[in-house]
Amino acid sequence: MDMKSATIALTLLASLALAGCADKTISADIDEGGFGNPSMNNFLLQTGQIDPIQALGERFAREIPTTINFDFNSAQLTPEAQMVLDEQANFIRQFPEVRFRVYGHTDLVGSNAYNKRLGQRRAEAVVAYFATRGISRSRLEALVSFGETRPVIQTQEPEYENRRTVTEVSGFLKRHPNILDGKYAEVIYREYITSATPRAAGGGTTGGAAPAPGEAAPAP
Repeated sequence: MDMKSATIALTLLASLALAGCADKTISADIDEGGFGNPSMNNFLLQTGQIDPIQALGERFAREIPTTINFDFNSAQLTPEAQMVLDEQANFIRQFPEVRFRVYGHTDLVGSNAYNKRLGQRRAEAVVAYFATRGISRSRLEALVSFGETRPVIQTQEPEYENRRTVTEVSGFLKRHPNILDGKYAEVIYREYITSATPRAAGGGTTGGAAPAPGEAAPAP
C-alpha cells in the first residue's frame, strides 16, 4: 500500500471511530441516513452553530419523562413520581457541569396566591429528592413556580394533568473547571476525548410543611 492509500485508509478509520463515539454524546439520536451525520452534528456543536444547552435540553426531553404529577392539594411524591425522578437523576448525574430547573404547577382550584406557594413546594420536593440521589443542590433550581397560570388542560375542576412539576436543562455552572472560554468539548465529548488519550505503559496517560387550605374542592 502506497503512502496516499494508507493516508486515506487512516482517515476513514478515524471518521468511523468519531461517528461511533458520537452515539454516547448529544448526537446519539441523530438519524444516520447518510455517512457522518452524528459527526457533522458534533462539529456544528463545537463550532457554535448549534447551542449545546439547547441540544442537551432537547435530548433530555426525548430520552427522559420530564413531568411528574401530584395528588390533589399535595406536594408529596408518589411512588410513580419517584420512579420518573430516578430516571431524571440518572441523566442529570451524567452531566455534572449542567444546571437543571424544576417548575412547579397546580390546577386551577383555589386562590392564585395559595397555588403559587403549592407549586413552589412541589418544585422544592423534587429538588430535595434529587439531593437524596447524590445531586448537588447548587446544580438545581426550584425558584420558579407558575402556580395555576399554565394549565395543560383548561378547566376549573380538579385536574391531575395540571398538578405537576417539569424538569428542564437551564445552563452550565459558571465556574465549573470543565467550562473554559466557551469550549464545551470536555462536557459534550467526554467519552471521545478519554478514548483518544494516549495511554502510557502501566495505564497512565502520556504527558505531563403542613398544607394550608388551598387547591381545595370548589364550594358546592
